[in-house]
Amino acid sequence: MSTDTSTKAPTLQTLPGDDVRQIMWRFAERYDLQMVVQSARGVARGPVARLVAAGGRNSHEWTEGKNDLLSSFDESGITALFMDPEDGGYIEGPKNLALALTAFELAWVDAGSATSSLASNLALAPIHERGTPEQRHYYMSRCVPPKPGENRKTWRGSFALTEPLPYVGVDTSVLSGRVRIADWKEGSEPTIQVEKRGRFITGMGFANFVTAAVESDDPRIKGSCMVILEETDEGIYDRGVPTKKLVHQLSSTRDPIFNMKVPAHRIIGGYTIKDGVIVPNFSHGEVIEAVFRRTRTTVGLMTSAKLLSAVEPVIRYQRSRFRGGANATPGTPRFDQGLQQKEDALHRLIDIWATGEASASLGFATARLFDDFDTIEKRKDAYCTEHGLKGRAQLRAFQKVQAEAMELIRLESATRGTTPDSKTMGRIEELRSNTLVQYMVTDSLAQVLCPATKLWNTGYGATTMREAVSLMGGYGITEDCPGFLGHKWMDAQLEATYEGPEAVQRRQLSVTMTNELFLEQFKLWTTEMRKTASQYPGTGACTLATAMDTWSWTLDHLQNAKDANGKALYHGQRHGVAFAMADALCWLLASRQQILDTLELREKGAQNPVLAENLDGYVNFFTDLCHVQAARAAGEVGRVCAELVYGYNRHPSWNDPEATEECYKADVFDALEEAVAGIGSCARGQCDVIECDGSHSEKAGPCVKAFAIEAFAKRRMKLDGCLTGARLAKDRAAQAVAQVMIPEALDYPV
Repeated sequence: MSTDTSTKAPTLQTLPGDDVRQIMWRFAERYDLQMVVQSARGVARGPVARLVAAGGRNSHEWTEGKNDLLSSFDESGITALFMDPEDGGYIEGPKNLALALTAFELAWVDAGSATSSLASNLALAPIHERGTPEQRHYYMSRCVPPKPGENRKTWRGSFALTEPLPYVGVDTSVLSGRVRIADWKEGSEPTIQVEKRGRFITGMGFANFVTAAVESDDPRIKGSCMVILEETDEGIYDRGVPTKKLVHQLSSTRDPIFNMKVPAHRIIGGYTIKDGVIVPNFSHGEVIEAVFRRTRTTVGLMTSAKLLSAVEPVIRYQRSRFRGGANATPGTPRFDQGLQQKEDALHRLIDIWATGEASASLGFATARLFDDFDTIEKRKDAYCTEHGLKGRAQLRAFQKVQAEAMELIRLESATRGTTPDSKTMGRIEELRSNTLVQYMVTDSLAQVLCPATKLWNTGYGATTMREAVSLMGGYGITEDCPGFLGHKWMDAQLEATYEGPEAVQRRQLSVTMTNELFLEQFKLWTTEMRKTASQYPGTGACTLATAMDTWSWTLDHLQNAKDANGKALYHGQRHGVAFAMADALCWLLASRQQILDTLELREKGAQNPVLAENLDGYVNFFTDLCHVQAARAAGEVGRVCAELVYGYNRHPSWNDPEATEECYKADVFDALEEAVAGIGSCARGQCDVIECDGSHSEKAGPCVKAFAIEAFAKRRMKLDGCLTGARLAKDRAAQAVAQVMIPEALDYPV
């Protein structure tokens, strides 16, 4: 009798905790960030959770209970997180990752609380990014909670961009807010009159100041700008009526009205006077660009937190679904596993978990990139100031170093994993030391990853969150659903529109993803995924690399091809093409980063003694999740690319002589029948054949011949083949979820 001596590979034993996340999201060496996470978690799963459980979301008004959360933020250190040490903060340097982790922890319980904590940061962001040194210190130091013995209150701000216009929030270049000269005496500073009506303005229930976007309504002021308004300024500071929203109820949202006189030095970034005209140093668009390219990432991670927070409540619900019935007694599969006896319940949960992991990986990678980018951007600004580079002169300077930026990318690609010779290394170091070159390379990534995070995390994340709610059955849409999943599902709909809805992100991506510097790096990533697949075939990296190659080929094809009417396929206003390719790219970026995070855990996890015993199980499970997500990404890319490559060609018609010219004629096969018996019937089953009487098979027309795009057809066939093994990975992951241990109860009230 033979004995099976095979052993099962280690798999997931418990849900991943901080030791796993710190490695995957790259803050295992940052004790300060670990403390930030613990502080934010204490607020989220304490005061915030209790307020939600008590029905705090049931009012549009800014209640006393909601206002108490601001004190909790102050006491935990969350409020001061955004500030620099010289202004009362406690973290030196860029804080994108710190803010992202904070928002993630708060949104794990309730995204409205995350929005409230970040509202003042968003108001300060224009001042921080483009304000004068005096403006930055004045306002940021006042937004820090008072120290013991200080007799002052904490200032809080609001960001007033959106206005009550049709298609509100879609086009940030359209402003109805106006600024004009109120008084300008010779030899004194001008006083300006600011009129602004806001819509859906966050934080207005408690804001002491506002950063408002306005446009000139006076020939003595040029263009647009952003202005700081304080509640004690002369004029109308009307907080407006509360917005009757269904979501993010723990944040204050109102439609304010402002009509105020303020000194001209409140223009963010300052101004110059030229020929009797006030010229703001930064337009409102320049300020917004600097702000949104960072803050969109944080919003994307708020949706990621929802998806990952749904895993434990869904597992608990699935296992306990049948308990209490006569046939569900302890020790039986029905009692112990409940719905998890069924493959569908497990597979759908795996899809949710894999999406949450990929979106979190993409979001935190983007936050880390912006921490690096902030430092580089400051050096670039200093360089440009020193050399007097502004406007077109700055653009010309960037154009001059474009080739060097490309050279740096290619040299780093060619030498990765090797020891370059001294000459090559010297050239690489020379290029890296060039501030403008380093800026262009990093900026090309930031301009893609930021809108991609916002678009995919919130857009597809909201869709996936609906799946999480559906897995809870009718319980999912009740107020007391464990994990507040119903609230989170609705909240995700708002996050998809925050700081620009999907169309805004797709529009930006359609421009930035064609940057040759980004595409060169994307090509490098494709090669790296091939190498990863060779070493770790179970990650789905090979599937992803083929999908990335297919996307790149399709983009190049679309940029050079025309549709059946002779019109160019890829240009800014052809959203059916450009936007679809932007969506497909997001799937690739998220899946790639998920694989990289899993490899990081594999490499660094052994250094953590807490993980030593279960590391292989975590790595194996996350590897299977990567494979599942890579297969889904490949499927989406294949679908989108096939539709675009084939979909803009006119289908051949039986009435088109050119199309039927390629068809076989029946009399040819009849003549060959004597020599090759059965050739006629075989041909009719495989080819388009026109009979002697002109009849043909009943279908739209002759089959499409893909001679001009044969390279795509080969890629698509290869891509389908690369899906091999993906469902086996899903089966393994599902089995792991069916056995994983979970706590007896959630660690926050319901």
